[in-house]
Amino acid sequence: MSGLDQLYQQIILDAARERYGEGSLENPDGESFQVNPTCGDQVKMQVQLSEDGSRISHIAWEGHGCSISQASISIMTEMLEGLEIAEVEKIYNVFREMMDNRGHDISAADSELLDAAAAFQGVSKFPARIKCALLGWMALLDATTQATAQEGKNHE
Repeated sequence: MSGLDQLYQQIILDAARERYGEGSLENPDGESFQVNPTCGDQVKMQVQLSEDGSRISHIAWEGHGCSISQASISIMTEMLEGLEIAEVEKIYNVFREMMDNRGHDISAADSELLDAAAAFQGVSKFPARIKCALLGWMALLDATTQATAQEGKNHE
């Protein structure tokens, strides 16, 4: 195992233990429950939008599963909380592309954008584990879509 692979493995293990953002929100604007039927990983993701609806001001989650799913959720939460929704969608798309590229190298710009989430590049070599890494991201996307739809209804 290369030094970089070892570093990435350590980042994933540390993030799985840290569980950044774990908990629940009192009044979420959007919520999504996702399950990976292949392995049983699950997450309930909640988001709260900023007053103007342009940012995700708070993210909280509860769930259980393998270290890959829990680490991915933890890193994602730490990275994306407070960002504008458009930026969150951009980062999601780059992460998704990385997961779909079966372990091929990503550009330096994409690696920089993904920051610690780039540690999951090696996971993309294992199709059965890709769903684990994407679980929280899919839940966040769904919860944010619900929140923005609700926000639109509130402003009609």
